[in-house]
Amino acid sequence: MSWQFERIAGPFEGEAGGLLWDGKAMLFTTVDEHRLLRFDPKTGRTDPARLYTNRAKGLAYGPNGELYAAQEGGRRIIQFMEDGSVTALKALLDGKYHNNPCALTVDAAGRVWFCDPFHPIRVFGPALFPPLQHGSVLRLHRDDRRNWALRRITFDTVSPRALALSADEKTLFVADGEVSSPDDRELRAYDVRPDGSVGKARVLHAFGSDRQGAHRGIEGMCLDAEGNIVAVAGSKAAGAGPLVYVFTSGGRILESHALPGDVPVACAFGGDNLEDLYVTTAEGEVYRARTTRRGSAKKGAN
Repeated sequence: MSWQFERIAGPFEGEAGGLLWDGKAMLFTTVDEHRLLRFDPKTGRTDPARLYTNRAKGLAYGPNGELYAAQEGGRRIIQFMEDGSVTALKALLDGKYHNNPCALTVDAAGRVWFCDPFHPIRVFGPALFPPLQHGSVLRLHRDDRRNWALRRITFDTVSPRALALSADEKTLFVADGEVSSPDDRELRAYDVRPDGSVGKARVLHAFGSDRQGAHRGIEGMCLDAEGNIVAVAGSKAAGAGPLVYVFTSGGRILESHALPGDVPVACAFGGDNLEDLYVTTAEGEVYRARTTRRGSAKKGAN
């Protein structure tokens, strides 16, 4: 059965970014407006939850309800504190600052996994720190002194765009590659080893090209309760258009659903039974559809 999407918020100025269900309402970011907004499905109202978010994009909860965001414009992972303040999770990788985080997830141990691609935007504040020489998945963890430390997880990615951990946290799913990249846009799976490193990537799906150009790959993903990967990809510029895909954990396409909005950015399940899928777009819109699936209840999912 085809999922029927309706626009429930927007259009906003610029891109609508990450999504996160808070138990009663859907949180989402408007990246260029520097806002965190909250859509209440009971009232249909969208209200500000935070202002001046410095191009925050991806959102995730920690195991104890901590609210984290990937701050693309500030080159930081931040935590929104209950008193209204913001705390940066400060850590260096081999003495250097990371790039422009765009998506994140948090595991049961409270470690923050995030995509760290390059971004052409002008970074807020003085450009004192050069970017890393790679676009990778990185992970923040607490060291023996309870300070944040940073570890590089992937060594084969070009531009990671989205990620998710399986419910048992033994598999890391990563969407890699931009349309402008000469490499394929791929959905990959990595086995997570007991020491926290990952094994060799398994390519689950690759996006190709046609006469109109390269097909836009996955920009956002989440998991359903059965462990399938629900992902948003594509655009009207080339290929089959903007779609929601449902992949098995092994990469088989179970189904796909057309989106009315162009250039989808993120997706997340919400609603009382986690049966509603929300999707944001680069055109600043938020869509919702009642689905035939139920989202994962994993708290750290982005």
